Amino acid sequence: MKAIRRFTVRPVLPEPLRPLSDLARNLRWSWHAGTRDLFRSVDPERWAAAGCDPVRLLGSVAAERLTELAGDRDFLDRLDAVAADLDAYMTGDRWYQAQTDRLPAAVAYFSPEFGITAALPQYSGGLGILAGDHLKAASDLGVPLIGVGLLYRHGYFRQSLSRDGWQQEHYPVLDPNELPLDQLEEPDGTPAQVTLALPGDRSLRARIWLAQVGRIPLLLLDSDVEENDLGERGVTDRLYGGGSEHRLLQEMLLGIGGVRAVRTYCELTGHAAPEVFHTNEGHAGFLGLERIAELRADGLDFDAALEAVRAGTVFTTHTPVPAGIDRFDRELVARHFGPHAELPNMEVDRVLRLGMESYPGGEPNLFNMAVMGLRLAQRANGVSLLHGNVSREMFAGLWPGFDPEEVPITSVTNGVHAPTWVAPEVFRLGARQIGAQRTEEALSVGDSDRWDSVADIADQDIWELRRSLRELLVLEVRERLRASWRQRGAGTAELGWIDGVLDPDVLTIGFARRVPSYKRLTLMLRDRDRLMDLLLHPERPVQIVVAGKAHPADDGGKRLIQELVRFADDPRVRHRIVFLPDYGMAMAQKLYPGCDIWLNNPLRPLEACGTSGMKAALNGCLNLSVLDGWWDEWFQPDFGWAVPTADGAGTDPDRRDAIEAAALYDLLEQRITPCFYGRGHGGLPDRWIEMVRRTLSLLGPKVLAGRMVREYVERLYVPAAHAHRAMDAESARALAGWKARVRAAWHGVTVDHVETSVTAATAELGSTLALRVRVGLGGLKPEDVEVQAVSGRVDGEDRITGATAVPLKPVGAPDGEGRWVYEGPLALDRTGPFGYTVRILPSHRLLASGAELGLVAVPSEDVVEAAGLLMR
Repeated sequence: MKAIRRFTVRPVLPEPLRPLSDLARNLRWSWHAGTRDLFRSVDPERWAAAGCDPVRLLGSVAAERLTELAGDRDFLDRLDAVAADLDAYMTGDRWYQAQTDRLPAAVAYFSPEFGITAALPQYSGGLGILAGDHLKAASDLGVPLIGVGLLYRHGYFRQSLSRDGWQQEHYPVLDPNELPLDQLEEPDGTPAQVTLALPGDRSLRARIWLAQVGRIPLLLLDSDVEENDLGERGVTDRLYGGGSEHRLLQEMLLGIGGVRAVRTYCELTGHAAPEVFHTNEGHAGFLGLERIAELRADGLDFDAALEAVRAGTVFTTHTPVPAGIDRFDRELVARHFGPHAELPNMEVDRVLRLGMESYPGGEPNLFNMAVMGLRLAQRANGVSLLHGNVSREMFAGLWPGFDPEEVPITSVTNGVHAPTWVAPEVFRLGARQIGAQRTEEALSVGDSDRWDSVADIADQDIWELRRSLRELLVLEVRERLRASWRQRGAGTAELGWIDGVLDPDVLTIGFARRVPSYKRLTLMLRDRDRLMDLLLHPERPVQIVVAGKAHPADDGGKRLIQELVRFADDPRVRHRIVFLPDYGMAMAQKLYPGCDIWLNNPLRPLEACGTSGMKAALNGCLNLSVLDGWWDEWFQPDFGWAVPTADGAGTDPDRRDAIEAAALYDLLEQRITPCFYGRGHGGLPDRWIEMVRRTLSLLGPKVLAGRMVREYVERLYVPAAHAHRAMDAESARALAGWKARVRAAWHGVTVDHVETSVTAATAELGSTLALRVRVGLGGLKPEDVEVQAVSGRVDGEDRITGATAVPLKPVGAPDGEGRWVYEGPLALDRTGPFGYTVRILPSHRLLASGAELGLVAVPSEDVVEAAGLLMR
């Protein structure tokens, strides 16, 4: 029979055990070993059955056991110590509080997904895990973030396989009352809500759930409330589900509703209001519109409000391909804004202009969420050095006339939250070496001095650690594989072979990630005979553990999974290669430490960052990867291998895959397996152990989320907070008026004549040219612009590379034609082909970059020919 109504019955804890409830509802337990150990000791079997979730554990423990623990002095002493530790963590000063700069009072961090713990399944892949790691690292550092997201009642999806290896999706319903969440309430005890207006006099309401992530509040909006109609109740049903209008409503709720939720939270709790708003990918871009509407209600016009909002906004792009960006039909967006919908006092055409692809190569009828995010943020970044380059190329159309390297998108390379991803066995080895407190600080804040102590760990200890982690993975794989085959319809009698799957003494390769085509899940199958030889080598075998989910609508990705599964089902190799369904945080935390090699073979440069290899590296796993994302930036032969790429323009995709697969096999056969199985005088693989040691000591401090968050604070949050404070109402109006005046006059800004003190085609290194330039300013004043000499080496097509810009100074007053003369020196500081040009940019103290307006004036062809701009 089916219940007609469902309740969540919460346990009543005896008074001495009441602190357990607070510990369970602060998600710090997900990365604090002492808290997890305490809960495990409540009832080890139920802890495992509850998926290591304290809330579920406490809901299942027998009352007799709770009574017993309430009288257990040793347990109560441990409980008091863990509770005191959490209190000190929540209230004490940390890294942020020790900084002397004028730091933001608070930062609001918006993301469509957050991967905090498997107990709160609100993530699909790397973007969500990165967002979760960002919050946890901010908590460890004491950064006053407020996280903002949506609460999806079905999460992403649970994955299983059919008998023939086809991906099956399941969407279990999540009850917020059974999750580590609390409702945000008004003073009268009613649930706090936000409301959005929809076309046709309808409304979208959402309640606000609070997850406490260490020191960080995470606000999650949930549309499944009784006041909504059935369609609106389903807005937050699934992560990345539904059609265009469904996604648009999710993103309006995230951005607009999210700002309203932050305001409500700060008002109810007294939390400092954010000075900086961080938009993690374009899904939350509408937050800027809501903030413009707030400022317009305070008396600013649209243009001034836009400047004020931009000053305090940071935008992070995570995609290296246009197809990864949400884009909506302009009519769909227009219908949801304006007089009869949301933000009724805002002109619809102004809303549309922020997101339209109104640049060469754009689709004029599409509203692009990333484009809106960039136009609404004064500061933007990609998530690795290479991805920053790709992003500047991809969005260069927004800044016409500028070389891609000058497009104002910087990069902050992602990091991972080590306390979440480092295996307890690795932590214990570090604690034995330098102490638990110093190890914890090294993992959270980062300090290369502490990581250097890895050099002192004995070879035998490192090798025994790696072997034990591999053995734990083998046991985990067999358990998951047996469960998977039962789901596929196999009986117990068919599954005896699983007891022989994998070997704790065999080189183990891990490959786990989302399964879009560019990540090339099946590249390893390119030459199946050669792969079989690797798997079954009599002296140097390898074994491979594979996991990954394809998007439910991506049949191509599902076919790749089926192809891999069918190969792994072959009785000849099924003991050496496995596919594990339902890849998620719980699996990942066992998979990364147990692998010896982490394999990554995307099509370069389509991997924005790719943090799974970072998590593996923190456990002493070596990376084998295409030079893409973070590996392109930090690869060294000391701690891994680079798969050569065949990414020339003339290489067709099939040939490229063949070349790169062959290179992958070569590395495994000729360099990696001999290194792993080779033995030195002490019977240990000395070279391999040294690579593990260097992975930990050299790579470890770089890949930390603590390093990443410190960079965000210093390079983006602090400048954004200073810009926000400088942009009072008067300054915002003045800047908006100045921009309008500059744009209107720019057609008259010209470089009319360039002359130099040297007319020869050669010059000596270290000499200086005197430049004299005549310019027209079109009614602008010298203080409105900067005239620059731009110089550097030139390539075969006379393009300047590695350019250096030097400002020139006006001389005297304008001439009779209103033209100004600028002069300045130009140092010849590089040998070889050298060139220079002159340009004019807008200049204002409140601009973050000279490229911000996308306006530049350069010499005409006639002026170039007369100026002698090249030297060789």
